[in-house]
Amino acid sequence: MLETTRIMKRLACASLVALLAACGSAPVGPGFYRVERGDTLSKIARSNRQSVQSIVRWNNLANPDSIEVGQVLRVVPPAGAASTSGAVRSSGAGSGSASATPRTAPADSAPSAAQAASISLVWPADGTVIRGFDGGNSKGIDISAAAGTPVIAAAPGTVVYAGNGLRGYGNLLILKHNADYLTAYAHNRVLLVKEGQTVARGEKIAEMGDTDTDRVMLHFELRYQGRSIDPSRALPPR
Repeated sequence: MLETTRIMKRLACASLVALLAACGSAPVGPGFYRVERGDTLSKIARSNRQSVQSIVRWNNLANPDSIEVGQVLRVVPPAGAASTSGAVRSSGAGSGSASATPRTAPADSAPSAAQAASISLVWPADGTVIRGFDGGNSKGIDISAAAGTPVIAAAPGTVVYAGNGLRGYGNLLILKHNADYLTAYAHNRVLLVKEGQTVARGEKIAEMGDTDTDRVMLHFELRYQGRSIDPSRALPPR
């Protein structure tokens, strides 16, 4: 029985990780490209009639030899930028192929930051923001308030996960808003909605708590095509 429980927990966690990245298979916008297995920066640049140097510059790539499957790259010049679309360098930077490991490094890169403006959110809870998004250790924002403070849906959507199967998130809700966007609400004291349920913007979905954390707070994430982006870019000023 104990072994069965462990297996079920592992499966639940694997399913949740897949769910959080589910939007990663959605089509990217015009001017961007999602890295596939076997891609190199040279190949991507050549296919889009750009130079490796331009791709590196537009995407602020620290290591051109390290691109990863699922990574979204800008392949056309941003507004006001010039392209150096001469001969594409075939060796050196960009010669390494994309690894099979999905991209897990945080990215609040230009594509994601720009896309955040295309969804409008309301604050998921009243309280004080005690930690902001940094894309590394913090993939969302933390809001502190009293236990039981209402947690509301930041945008209309469908509940695609309600449970506590992912270590470090406690009682967690995930809402899917469209093909591109998910929001996640962690550490709740109690969950008030179920998987498959449709919720409206501002509807109470949980109560703030301290499950799987050392203080009462809401950890709130916004994901675009599976990648964590800064929720504050889509939230109204306070």
